[in-house]
Amino acid sequence: MIGADSGHAEGFEVHPGRADALCARRGWTYMQFGRAYEQAAREVSVATGDPSIASVTVAEQTFRRWTSGRIRTLPNSPAPAILHHLFKRPATELLAPPPEEIPPLPSAPAIDEMEIRMTARDAADHAGEAAAQALPDLTIDQIEDDVRGLARRYPSTSPLDSYQRGRELLRLAQAMLDRTQRPRQRERLYLQAGATAALMASASFDLGSLSPAVQLARTAALYGEVIDHGPLQAYAHGALAYLAYWDGRPTDAVRLVATAQQFGGLGDTAGVRLATIAARAHAHLGNADAARRAIRAAGECDSGVRDDLHDDVGGEFGMPLARAAMSAATTYLLLCDAPGAEETASHVLDLMDAQPSQEQPGLRGKAAVDLARARVLRGELDGALAAVEPVFTLNGSWRTLGLVQRMVGLRADLTSGGLAGATAARELGQRVEDFTAGAGARSLGPGSPLAALGG
Repeated sequence: MIGADSGHAEGFEVHPGRADALCARRGWTYMQFGRAYEQAAREVSVATGDPSIASVTVAEQTFRRWTSGRIRTLPNSPAPAILHHLFKRPATELLAPPPEEIPPLPSAPAIDEMEIRMTARDAADHAGEAAAQALPDLTIDQIEDDVRGLARRYPSTSPLDSYQRGRELLRLAQAMLDRTQRPRQRERLYLQAGATAALMASASFDLGSLSPAVQLARTAALYGEVIDHGPLQAYAHGALAYLAYWDGRPTDAVRLVATAQQFGGLGDTAGVRLATIAARAHAHLGNADAARRAIRAAGECDSGVRDDLHDDVGGEFGMPLARAAMSAATTYLLLCDAPGAEETASHVLDLMDAQPSQEQPGLRGKAAVDLARARVLRGELDGALAAVEPVFTLNGSWRTLGLVQRMVGLRADLTSGGLAGATAARELGQRVEDFTAGAGARSLGPGSPLAALGG
């Protein structure tokens, strides 16, 4: 039984009433005393038949008072019974002050060597516990590499695969946070958790799940707020803005972009991304002047400033020229500027042809549909068919929500204007319907305000 020994160690005198000396004799720190006290409480509970005593614990502050020799009254029940059981001495003796056999010198307090040793032992024990609540830095290095790899491979990885891998990494980051109390390690892990949640938000959107995408983007924003990380908060708010105009709330989108632009530490890439999102939001509102100003602003972000998320990690967090141009082409379509959309979408495809090793099926598909829609708006059905033909070969995993909604917009274009009765237009329209029916992400449906706009 823990604490059953009530004899004296040879050559060591224990004064009645000094619980601290008894603890010191056993070499107990607070943590060790606490475990012995809890065991004694369970044994007292069995002996007395009182189950409520079994869960009694002792706080460190209480332990310090009990071993100080300055207790004036006995503690509340059942503490006296537990102490008696633990030390085999009445609590009145254990907690009473020691006899003042030698008065302390007036010039300096008496120093108890035992107290010094116990204090040093407690300090070492506390430091050891703190050191144990940490992770090897190499472990955190690995998850940073994994999240970076997920972000950089995102454009060439199917959204479902990205989501599943992101879920694994998010759970890993959260588990690691529970295993360390070092501020710098926790800051690094919060950043990885937030970045992973942001990537999962993108994947959820691509898979056609808007509500989970919004929740994950907000999660990323909250992680960024915890560590005051401007780029992560800006990216997450930009994602929320993007999701807002997809949900038919372009005014909210404009507001969220303005919030995102106020966070500190943003580089040029963040500026380009937020400007392109703002342009789309203004276009959804029908504000052509504001949309065109935002497109120009995106092209003027060239100060050379970088940040550790949009630039250093890049990938899905980045905004390369082709991606920014693709978004601008869609903005021109929303403004019914067919020449601007055709020129910009063609530029996107030219940029991608120049870098075949960086193939991005989703981006290429969206640009191709935007080009086809621009040509339909100009009455060039043959040119539209030539532009969209490669899109039909994409497998279901790449038929994301953004691509499907563009195809829905193309289908609507084919049923309006002078092409509505053309046989080729009907045939192309049927192929578009077959394509969307086999999509990995379903369209938002005819009730969506974006069904005719292509998002």
